[in-house]
Amino acid sequence: MALKVYADRMSQPSRAVLIFCKINGIDFEEIQVDVFKGQQFSPEYKAINPMHQVPAIVDGQLKLFESHAILIYLSCAFPVASHWYPSDPSKRAKIHSVLDWHHSYLRRGAGGLTFNSIMAPLNGFRSYPQVIIQAEEILLRSLSKLENFWLKDGGFLVGSSQPSIADISLACEVMQLELLSEKDYHRIMGPYKKVKKWIDDIRSATAPHFDEVHERLYKSQKVYRERMVTHSGKNKVRSKM
Repeated sequence: MALKVYADRMSQPSRAVLIFCKINGIDFEEIQVDVFKGQQFSPEYKAINPMHQVPAIVDGQLKLFESHAILIYLSCAFPVASHWYPSDPSKRAKIHSVLDWHHSYLRRGAGGLTFNSIMAPLNGFRSYPQVIIQAEEILLRSLSKLENFWLKDGGFLVGSSQPSIADISLACEVMQLELLSEKDYHRIMGPYKKVKKWIDDIRSATAPHFDEVHERLYKSQKVYRERMVTHSGKNKVRSKM
């Protein structure tokens, strides 16, 4: 039986797992779980991931969730290029350090900002202004660390000459910022030249799969930006009433 990957392509971790499978030629079946339709709460999906999050995989008798754990498992269970998850313990430890940092900092910033400022209000969910402010503060500190520490010794994370699972995971996180308005995107990303070049290098290293998996994000960017303009216009009208 082929590996099953349960994913929503608007989810950063889902995209990382999908790109990884595609670039390494892993045979898999993609099963879409639409988060904004609440499909992650179905009884069928709960039996796979009781945490109600994406992505998740089923490989034979194994049911596994949490994207970092999935990427590590796939690197060990399938014949993939060694640079994604090297066998050397010290190199693996460095990759783990980046992945742990990712969820504590970069994900809180990028995911928190895009969800609360863009995705939530435009999909009928409540957002909190204070959360948006805090998320942007965390994001800016995280991008600075990414620029000046994690990318200081080479083209890829922790001084590697080729991408690892940490690179693909963090790159998909940063790509979520594409949903921001053009003005906000350039304001936030403008100072981080290394980060932007690193994204381009990841895109090249995983072509054509990187852009193919991000295609839904690119389409959503246009839709969200148009809706944000309309949303802002309505708010201005209300403020004058």
